[in-house]
Amino acid sequence: MHETGLGTPAVDARPRNPARLGAADRLLPVWILTAMAVGVSLGRVWPGLAGLIDSVKLGSTSLPIAVGLLLMMYPPLAKVRYNRLGRVSHDRRLLIASLALNWVVGPALMFTLAWLLMPDLPEYRTGIIIVGLARCIAMVLIWNDLACGDREAAAVLVALNAIFQILAFAGLGWFYLQILPGWLGLPTTSAGFSFWAIVESVLVFLGVPLLAGWASRVLGEHAKGRAWYERRFLPRISPLATWGLLFTVVVLFAMQGGRISREPWDVARIAAPLVIYFATMFTLGFILGHALRLGYEKTTTLAFTGAGNNFELAIAVCVGTFGVVSGQALAGTVGPLIEVPALLGLVYVALWLRPHLFPTHVKSNEDSELFKVK
Repeated sequence: MHETGLGTPAVDARPRNPARLGAADRLLPVWILTAMAVGVSLGRVWPGLAGLIDSVKLGSTSLPIAVGLLLMMYPPLAKVRYNRLGRVSHDRRLLIASLALNWVVGPALMFTLAWLLMPDLPEYRTGIIIVGLARCIAMVLIWNDLACGDREAAAVLVALNAIFQILAFAGLGWFYLQILPGWLGLPTTSAGFSFWAIVESVLVFLGVPLLAGWASRVLGEHAKGRAWYERRFLPRISPLATWGLLFTVVVLFAMQGGRISREPWDVARIAAPLVIYFATMFTLGFILGHALRLGYEKTTTLAFTGAGNNFELAIAVCVGTFGVVSGQALAGTVGPLIEVPALLGLVYVALWLRPHLFPTHVKSNEDSELFKVK
């Protein structure tokens, strides 16, 4: 067995050894920290870079970010065995738990943290609340794969989040920015969200890579067979996920590099509720999955889909509604800057928790790769 991008071994028929974390995975934190430093440095030495990156758009979609995310998402979605999605879609415990965690608990928790930690910063507070409404449909696939979660479950849950995002985002924004604050005697915020901007975000950041991953699986297996597809093709495309992730990190940090260096205290204020949010949602997901006896893979998928956020949608909404230089836009942009290292750290937490919460867990040869942090 040999390693591919993101430390993912090629599929073979031998039992997997869950005893160690791949070398590529152990180096990923170093690569991400390097990408963050490169991005910040570029933003500082090239003040006009953020404007240049922001100007490269198709509609409301940032093309540089789109390219990075599409490269990042395609390999995990190409690894999904789509003929096994039925077993996930019929798991009512998982689906109901995910909907409750993402669309009831998540927005309410972020609203609470924003008001508790930012009562004096209305623009940042609004941006943080919007981040809490945008449920993750993209980068969560990377964290789920690294933590050896259930790929098929991840595909189903992000698709479910995408549907609810289209249907519920605007209504939840109205509720958490106007109705609920009014009931509590707090200041309200008026914000109009573009329905088509939400649809565009879902189609670009989930629809395109999902279609590409499905087509690759179906056409590849039809032409060459499953053994060739999983032993030859997947190892070749797996490194795209790593490069897509690192490219996205560089772009995001480059766009805010100057502001991060000029306003470090503001960034720290924004980061505080986000860190608490990611840790709390992840913990709740693990507790809920363990209580429902979902098993390690589905519990991990539940935890990461609950903890992650759709930062591209949050940034697009904040910029489109309040302006590119607004405090809301800064809060939306800081979201992924904190999410990337935070959720990478939670990957290691998940792998550490596995033998403690799931001591009888045995991995089958067909499931996602398992590694144990030493």
